[in-house]
Amino acid sequence: MADKFIALEQDKCLFVYNLLRANNAKTVVEIGTSFGVSTVYLALAVGQNHPGGGAKVIATEYEKEKVKAARGHWEEAGEDVVKVIELREGDLRETLKDGLPDEIDFLLLDIWAPMAAPALELVKGKLKKGAIIITDNTITAEARYKDLLAVLRDPKGAFRSVTLPYKGGMEMSVYLP
Repeated sequence: MADKFIALEQDKCLFVYNLLRANNAKTVVEIGTSFGVSTVYLALAVGQNHPGGGAKVIATEYEKEKVKAARGHWEEAGEDVVKVIELREGDLRETLKDGLPDEIDFLLLDIWAPMAAPALELVKGKLKKGAIIITDNTITAEARYKDLLAVLRDPKGAFRSVTLPYKGGMEMSVYLP
């Protein structure tokens, strides 16, 4: 997977961008930055929501070559993108243990499926009420996402969730503890 160009499709990126704009999101965590394409949309949205400052996208990536490529894409996109991104390199079980903002508005899970549930668990305590969680490929990788989807789709749990009919499926969940 380290050498595969993986990114949200443009229609998904535009949907996420519009969600962030509509909800005036300020703080985003992206689990699985890959080549940083979707991060550009995230950064533009929160930066435009809060032009006076304070907007932040915390991006995570394990693969060093992808980190290098992502930084290149962000530089190419410009200072408005670069200035709001905080990249955390390495194993997210370590990089997200500390230093998360107190209120996260939006979480994008676009990662190797077995890491999605542990990632949500690390971030969950910082999600604000009404935070939106987007998980990519929940139709094509439903079996691999079973632990995560059990949490997101639990009718007695803290999330309300719907599968959107984008290519491969995309789960949209709202945190309502």
